[in-house]
Amino acid sequence: MGNNASNGHLSLILANIIFGMNFSLFVSVIHHYMSFQNLFFIRVLFSALVFIPFIFFSKRRIHKTDILRIIGVSLLVIYGKQYLMLWGAGHTSPVDSSILATMGPIFTLTVSALLVHEKIHAVKILGICLGIAGALSLIFHNGLPEMSGGRAFGDILIFASTFAAATNTVLIKPELMKYGTPTVMGWYYIIGLLATAPFFARDFFAQDFAAIPLQGYIEIGVICLLGTILPNYLLYLGTARLTSVHTALYFYLQPATATLFALLRHQETFDKTNLVAAILIFTGVVLIIISYRKYKFPPVTVPNEPATNGPE
Repeated sequence: MGNNASNGHLSLILANIIFGMNFSLFVSVIHHYMSFQNLFFIRVLFSALVFIPFIFFSKRRIHKTDILRIIGVSLLVIYGKQYLMLWGAGHTSPVDSSILATMGPIFTLTVSALLVHEKIHAVKILGICLGIAGALSLIFHNGLPEMSGGRAFGDILIFASTFAAATNTVLIKPELMKYGTPTVMGWYYIIGLLATAPFFARDFFAQDFAAIPLQGYIEIGVICLLGTILPNYLLYLGTARLTSVHTALYFYLQPATATLFALLRHQETFDKTNLVAAILIFTGVVLIIISYRKYKFPPVTVPNEPATNGPE
């Protein structure tokens, strides 16, 4: 159990570092190489090609009662999380996008408390509050943000995407434990492909791919392979082995990673406010990790099924 928990933490850390890097690449590709709709569809298409085969190799058949749940969560992931995230990324900055992702724990804690009755202890609440304080210090360091124009609209879309992502981690956990991460993701993307191809395939295949330079193909390739397949697999692997609250807590790694990557790509500037925010965010994460051994969350079990620790 200890090794599974450690692997779960490592999976979530790596997933969120990669997600943080993604924001910079999203902004670059959408502004220079292709529309967010085409980037959205190529991510769904590429993921479908990778994960759908796992359905046919799975030894366990999806129960009828679980199919409807997986369909609902798949649509939430594809349109609520991925589509809104890319739409918003075209209007806001990489750092703003990643900062708003730190609101995930608030949504996850709320949904978890309502649906699976997970208990939240004071030390973890303190860690979450420090992380949120770091995020807010970045958002409001120039005063109240303007609520008009493209950037504010993008922030709203990222906010909605974060809510969808956090809700997904709570709703899908029983299926991840029952069927394993690769099988569930296979169903995600076969449903996602069926739900997106009628609306996006035509424009995607009409894209002038010859006009995209090598740099564009490199960034799109990194997004599809390292930025979509790997972090999503790691995210659900970690979710299967830990709690949905743990999944949300590691969201705090995204702003620091996004800021560092955007600085290296000359998309952002760094000042004292960024430094203070990073210290607050990482202090919150450290508190949560230190308190983990003392305040463990109860394991989530699957009714009428032997509980597992996710895929081997």
